Parts: sequence; structure tokens; C-alpha cells
Amino acid sequence: MTELEHFYEVITALETGQLRVAEKVNGDWVVNSWVKEVILSGFRLGKVVDMSQGDFAFFDKDTIPLQSFDLEDRVRIVPGGTSIRRGAYLAPSVIVMPPAFVNIGAFVDENSMVDSHAVVGSCAQVGKHVHLAATCQIGGVLEPAGALPVIIGDEAFIGGGCGIYEGTIVRERAVIGSGVVITRGTPVYDAVNGDFIRPDAQGRLVIPEGAVVVSGSRPISKGPGREAGIQLYTPVIVKYRDSKTDASIALEEALR
Repeated sequence: MTELEHFYEVITALETGQLRVAEKVNGDWVVNSWVKEVILSGFRLGKVVDMSQGDFAFFDKDTIPLQSFDLEDRVRIVPGGTSIRRGAYLAPSVIVMPPAFVNIGAFVDENSMVDSHAVVGSCAQVGKHVHLAATCQIGGVLEPAGALPVIIGDEAFIGGGCGIYEGTIVRERAVIGSGVVITRGTPVYDAVNGDFIRPDAQGRLVIPEGAVVVSGSRPISKGPGREAGIQLYTPVIVKYRDSKTDASIALEEALR
């Protein structure tokens, strides 16, 4: 088998859900770095070709065109400019509102919604019953090959305009309020337990299960910034999910 043939074999396995870039092993997320290496080889092996459609000009690697779906896939892709790249997996019952973009290596599980202008970056792993609200961005982590991608756990809600980047793990049933940006380098303050959440020994920032996160700030502790009263952006866990929080997002389920 040639390297190019191996690439297409892996890409097909990714988009049918038989293979994943990352998966849970004994309750912890593990990266299949060899899969990332194969994805990267596709960029190296491909050549830029004309993929234009009508009046819209597109030029990209011939190894990674857009993915096509049919009715038997049972994925609801609403008309309006959405693009799903080859090598991405959308499970049956996923809903994609226009326009949205899902990149290579991404995995979106059953009954999840990718809302208008949302982006699911390369290799991101999105669980079951997740709502990625309008304009939110789930960052891509393709390089280095061993780096953990962004993980969104089952039943999480990612609010409008959010950005989740750099291999952050959002655990099950967490609610990320509109406009919150979370990166590995941004300390998250847990106002319920009274301490900061920082990257763990593997460099992963983990938002706890059921956490409700909103935008906040903290003062600079020293230097001219303190004297000027400057505040630093800080996501804050204000509570953990309860029946009231569940009721507030129940309408989203009804609309599906």
C-alpha cells in the first residue's frame, strides 16, 4: 500500500466513525498521534487544485476536498453555506445550521447541534447531546501530533460567541456562558470551591463536570497595572449544574 492509499484508508475510517483522533481509555482521553501524522501527510501529498463552484472560487489540496453526504447518513445539514471537510465524522441525528464549518479529524457525536457560524476545528471531539451555539469556535489542534485536541463532553452547552482552544477539556454537562473564552493559559476561578483551575501535569486545562462558567475578571496584583486598577479577564465557575440550569436549556431540546 502506498502512503497516499494509506491516507485515504485512514480518512475513510475517520469519516465513518470507525477511527478517532482521540478516545477514552480507562476513563482518560488519549491521543492517537499516528492518526494525526497520517492526516498531516495528506497536506504534504496533495496538490492545490481548482475546486471552484459557479461564481465562488476555491483552491485547496486535492487530497482533502469537502465531504459529501446522502439521506442514508441521517445527518441534518440545513442549506446555507455549510462545509464539512473530508475526514470529519458526523453521527446520525447531528444537526448543522448554516453556515458552519467542521474540519478534518473532528468527531461530532449523536444528537448534537452545530449552530450558525460555529466552527469545529481540526481533530476536536464533541460528545453526545452537545449544543455548540451560534458563532462559537471549538479550536483545532492538529500539530504537534501528540497534542490533545479540544474535548467537549456529553450534554455540554457551549454558549454563543465562545472560544474553546488549545486542548481544553470541557467535561460532561458543563455550561459555558456566552462570550467565554477558555485557553490552556487562562486560569479559571472556581468561585464555588474558592481556588483557581490551572493546567494539569499533562498540560490540559479541565473544566469540571457540570460546571457553569461565565466571564469575569481579577485585579492585577502588583506593579503599575495594580496602581491603575487594571483587571485581567478570568472565566469564573459560578455554580454547578442543577435542575434550574437544566430547565434553562430545555427549550433547545424542544426546538430540535
